[in-house]
Amino acid sequence: MDARTGSTPSTSGEAREGAPAANRGARRRGLFTLLAIAIVVAAVVFALYWFLLGARHVTTDDAYVQADVAQVTPLVSGPVIAAPVSETQAVRKGDILVVIDPADFRLTLAQANAALGQAQRKVQGYFADTEAQAATTKARAADIDRSRAQLASARADLARARVDLARRQALAASGAVSGDELTAAQNRFDQTRDAVLSGQAAVAQSLANRATAVGQQRAASVLVAGAGLEGNPEVALARAKAQQAQLDLERTVVRAPMDGIIARNVVEVGQRVQAGAQLMTVVPIQSAYVNANFKEAQLRRMRIGQAAILTSDLYGGAVKFHGRVVGLAGGTGSAFAVIPAQNATGNWIKVVQRLPVRIALDRAELARRPLRVGLSMKVDIDTSR
Repeated sequence: MDARTGSTPSTSGEAREGAPAANRGARRRGLFTLLAIAIVVAAVVFALYWFLLGARHVTTDDAYVQADVAQVTPLVSGPVIAAPVSETQAVRKGDILVVIDPADFRLTLAQANAALGQAQRKVQGYFADTEAQAATTKARAADIDRSRAQLASARADLARARVDLARRQALAASGAVSGDELTAAQNRFDQTRDAVLSGQAAVAQSLANRATAVGQQRAASVLVAGAGLEGNPEVALARAKAQQAQLDLERTVVRAPMDGIIARNVVEVGQRVQAGAQLMTVVPIQSAYVNANFKEAQLRRMRIGQAAILTSDLYGGAVKFHGRVVGLAGGTGSAFAVIPAQNATGNWIKVVQRLPVRIALDRAELARRPLRVGLSMKVDIDTSR
């Protein structure tokens, strides 16, 4: 035993060795306490974030830039003599994209114009025939009056000849009238009777001629009835053919239907193109939009008009695009697949479906930072409003 301390040497050594172990235990308990506090604080922060912000937002990275592209197709066939645009070139609405050889269409237009002139002259002849037939009908009516007058005169002559013949026949028995006079009276009677018959035939002929003239006038009037020269069906048909030929000639110059970027250009000078064949595509990047595919559960509170924040890998997360929900698709992608799923047959496994949601982008932001069709986007929609 040590006289100064009153303790044995082994007891003091054990005390010195237990002190560091106690310190380490205290530090460990302190670290665990700090870790527990940090976990609790993180949980509280996450809970606050979720209830205040996170629960009001839905996000997806299954989103892609789309645009209503225009397929450029010619409306007439022919060889290409000029193709002034190339792939990736920016064009404005009305810019010339392709020129088709117009030689054949110019000839067709000339023929159509000539046919129009012939039709106009032909219809003018119809009007002249109508006037001529009207005059002929009046002339035939005058012929009827003249033949009737001649018939009346012949009947009067016949009456006189009959009276003269009867008188001479009465005097012939007493010998007061010679046989020559009686014969002459009989001849005059026969002649006037024949004249009456001829007059009756002339009247009948005049009536028939007038009926024929009326029919011809009616037939001529039908060709010009209801319309003037320019409104006549034959002239209208010829004019329509001329206008079609003019339109086909104008269509030999294929122009850009909208502003955009040329893509998938497959036309070359000298190539013969057919009407309806796809030559190139015009992509209107200034009016691009985003189709975001959200899961079914994310659509519960989604409404048209809600604001969206979008980012693109092209510009990085620091650049934000702003947009609004403008529509929800009428069905999921699997519903419109070429071979749709047949869930009523075989073993069935539920697969979470996604519905395309269209988001319109801010035009000013697109003008400053253009996007291209097919680029992927990340979308965050605030569903609280």
